[in-house]
Amino acid sequence: MDDVIKWQYEQKVIPAEEAVKYVKSGDSVSYGEFALFPRTLDAYLAKRANELEDVQVMGVSFTSVPEIVKADPERKHFILQDLHFSAISRYIGDRNLCHYIPNTYQQGPRIIRKYFDIDVAFISVSPMDGRGFFNIGLANSVTPAAIYKAKIVIAEVNENIPTCLGGNQESIHLSQIDYIVEGRNDPLFEIPNIPPTPEDEKIAQIILNEIEDGSCLQLGIGGLPNAVGALIADSDLKDLGVHSEMMMDAFVDLYEKGRITGAKKTIDKFKMVYTFALGSKRLYEFLDHNPVCASYPVDYTNDPRIIALNDRIIAINNALSVDLLTQVSSETVGTRQISGTGGQLDFVIGAFNSSRGKGIICLHSTYQDSKGEFHSRITPTLPLGSVTTVPRSMVQYIATEYGIAQFKGKSTWARAESLIEIAHPDFRDGLIKEAEKMKIWIKSNKLEI
Repeated sequence: MDDVIKWQYEQKVIPAEEAVKYVKSGDSVSYGEFALFPRTLDAYLAKRANELEDVQVMGVSFTSVPEIVKADPERKHFILQDLHFSAISRYIGDRNLCHYIPNTYQQGPRIIRKYFDIDVAFISVSPMDGRGFFNIGLANSVTPAAIYKAKIVIAEVNENIPTCLGGNQESIHLSQIDYIVEGRNDPLFEIPNIPPTPEDEKIAQIILNEIEDGSCLQLGIGGLPNAVGALIADSDLKDLGVHSEMMMDAFVDLYEKGRITGAKKTIDKFKMVYTFALGSKRLYEFLDHNPVCASYPVDYTNDPRIIALNDRIIAINNALSVDLLTQVSSETVGTRQISGTGGQLDFVIGAFNSSRGKGIICLHSTYQDSKGEFHSRITPTLPLGSVTTVPRSMVQYIATEYGIAQFKGKSTWARAESLIEIAHPDFRDGLIKEAEKMKIWIKSNKLEI
């Protein structure tokens, strides 16, 4: 390491308790995202709760309950906001301690640059390299935009953070950082393995038939992507590519099995492109200094125009409910915020515009309530207050464990018929009756019940 860079580094190192004093009442603070949650800085900021008022804190998918929330259970000092709800965000949101910022994920950086005033950015970074760069590639996402807008940038160094190569803007230079905190080196957040359900496995088998050699994959989170990954790993598919918002363990499995090469990609050839990574320690070790993987800001990975440049995009995402008009809700149940729009709409649009691309929305046909009763996830209309994540005009494919249907070019009655055909058999009669009331059913429909 150059002596000058080393000296400059040392001049910027301050204790965490001093760093958080740069936050003032009325400030807007940005937290690092996903696995790069700044735990040390958060803990020390929480200790100042009683000194502060009206501090707005913005993050993306909190991976642990922020200490500032624990220190301020009545929200007298901190106002928490999230650009994409995680399970943690949902937990604290149910207690009225966190609110969602509606957005499509690819617009996040532009929204921040145009409309956010950030006083202080807390970011988690890898140790500095010999050229004075710190890596943020594990959660590139909207972080470069937050750094750009922040008046003060404070970096928390964590030795457990891998160096994730780019891509673009996966690193920040020492000159862009105002203060450095050498943190507690907390272990990175890991997603527990989510075993696929029988329904997941059936849907995965259906989706497998839609994938061809040279397809370029985008997968979401949960048991279904794991099931899809397992089936692909055991298939004879070859030369698959990755252009995804999320990098996950399933992609590591497919790469090591030789299924993923990226050789047929149109852009970023041979590269597994992503904007954030969440998974196991094995995933993080795989990403460390791996030139096969490329971290980009989300306004690149999720730009539908960029997505569409790759041929045969297969975008697989989950939904909570779909109505007979083929409106998809993937983020709320009624008015309760469950998740966020995220990149689902981005990839549905991008996949449709990709040559031979397919945007597939997946959901189990039913769910079981707290009383043990089963209900259809395909409903006449979305539950009151539910947010439409993918409008009917954008829907291409929907899949359940009973099949897959394509909706482009179909009228309202043809859509209703196709959707009821993949609904749970126990609910099809009722859905047909509701479709008749809605005047989207005609006698010539040939659906077998």
